[in-house]
Amino acid sequence: MFVRALLATALLAASTTAPIATAATTGCSTPGDVLNLTNWKLQLPVDDPNQSGTQVLEITQPTLDNYERRPWFVDLPNCGGVRFRNAVNGVTTPNTSYARSELREMRGSSGASWSSTSGTHTMVIDQAITHRPNTKPQVVAGQIHNGNDMATFRLDGSSLYVTNENDTHYKLVDGNYTLGKRFQAKFVVSNGSIKAYYNNVLQATIPKSFTGGNFKAGVYTQANCTNSSPCDTSNYGETVIYNVTVTHS
Repeated sequence: MFVRALLATALLAASTTAPIATAATTGCSTPGDVLNLTNWKLQLPVDDPNQSGTQVLEITQPTLDNYERRPWFVDLPNCGGVRFRNAVNGVTTPNTSYARSELREMRGSSGASWSSTSGTHTMVIDQAITHRPNTKPQVVAGQIHNGNDMATFRLDGSSLYVTNENDTHYKLVDGNYTLGKRFQAKFVVSNGSIKAYYNNVLQATIPKSFTGGNFKAGVYTQANCTNSSPCDTSNYGETVIYNVTVTHS
């Protein structure tokens, strides 16, 4: 009995002193632990309660580094990536009828704004598209923007395209895309042209002269309540981003 009592005491002590695994020690607590969000702001498909009228919620630095918003912008278990989700009934930015859960490139507190004819501007996104909206199964997963969509990676059903402004089927890069397939999307802008790469293979060179350029990464769902049902949060587009980098030279 005495030996059993000693053994029980030892086991109790071990169980109370052993370290407990937590998110802080074994994983990530916010998307900023997965992605470098220094030069980004976040646009979400929800109303900003601090603004008059209905306006998208924007999260800027330094708040963004420690921010998440379920289910629209969250880190996956074990730092596995960041999920961007956007429903068809989401709040939209001005001049568009589609909502987004998307990062917008920044330079400090101002929006990035560069020229396609000066310098070299590169964005690489390691990502997967994981969900499409009903009826109109289209999502944009990475884009060059200047007030208009200069070029994007756009999934339409099972076909993944590089777009050229309003030409949404400009270059087919994967005719049999399956949800969850991880791929690398890359844009290089220089000398008045956009080069688009899919898994490091050049797919398109698009002559394009513009100013006010910036990169976006996340999910821009190409459906809304007028063309896709049900009109609720169960109907959405979604991507997972494992890494995104932007360089300028």
